[in-house]
Amino acid sequence: MKKIIKITLTLFTISLAIFFAYQKFESYIDNPWTRDGQVRTQVIQVTPRVNGMITHILVQDNQAVKVGDLLFEIDPSSYQIKLEQSQARLQRTLEAAKGSKIEYKRVQKIYKRDKGAVSQKDMDRTEVNYYKSLADIDSSTEAVNSAKLNLSFTKVYAQVDGYVSNINFQIGSQAVANKAIMALVDTSSFWVFGFFREDAIPKVKIGDKAKVTLLSYPNTPLSGRVESIAWGISHSDGNPGSNLLPSVKPVFQWIRLAQRIPVRIKLDTLPKGVELRFGLTASVMILKDK
Repeated sequence: MKKIIKITLTLFTISLAIFFAYQKFESYIDNPWTRDGQVRTQVIQVTPRVNGMITHILVQDNQAVKVGDLLFEIDPSSYQIKLEQSQARLQRTLEAAKGSKIEYKRVQKIYKRDKGAVSQKDMDRTEVNYYKSLADIDSSTEAVNSAKLNLSFTKVYAQVDGYVSNINFQIGSQAVANKAIMALVDTSSFWVFGFFREDAIPKVKIGDKAKVTLLSYPNTPLSGRVESIAWGISHSDGNPGSNLLPSVKPVFQWIRLAQRIPVRIKLDTLPKGVELRFGLTASVMILKDK
């Protein structure tokens, strides 16, 4: 009797293992999947808008920052001087415009009383000088606004929530306008790219549910949905060579390697304890409704 029970339990255990193995196999057969996946996010290149020597650095490499946090400062002295110069020029322009206006109004009054007392040339000259002074005011005002803007650019702030990365400068370094000086990893825009074989792409549809398993969190699968499918990939064959003829690499006819097409997965709310980082390895399975 004990032998029969033992055999029955063994057969039941084997059957159960076979059932789950079949379910697993069927899942991999019916649902497109790939181990070639990667976590991605937007990486902001922090670029100074003005030239100058860096005088303060308020963050450290890999530090978390919030929108509006001050990252570093550029020497503002030259931009402060330009602002003061432009403000002084605006003041002179305003004073000059008052004189031009008084002269223009005076000539107009004389002309109204006695048209012969003022020549047309003087009328035109005073009018031109008056409107030119108004244009000078506009130009000087814009110069002041530009100087204020450049002065504000000497303080560089975080534009997104994220982590500072690749700080490769120090106090005394020269910041160059429009040249990236550090990176800011945006923590609010993570997604996953699954690189699927091209023969699996017809089975993938936008909106399909997806299961993402990170190599760093193998026991905590993430859920998401297919957000988009790439419409093209770069290929080396066919590019012009040195003589402008197509550069086509030889292909072994008996080996046909499937291309990999990026499928973008938008992640749902992350489970507690999971921290995403740019470049993490991921496996992605598309869950097809049966």
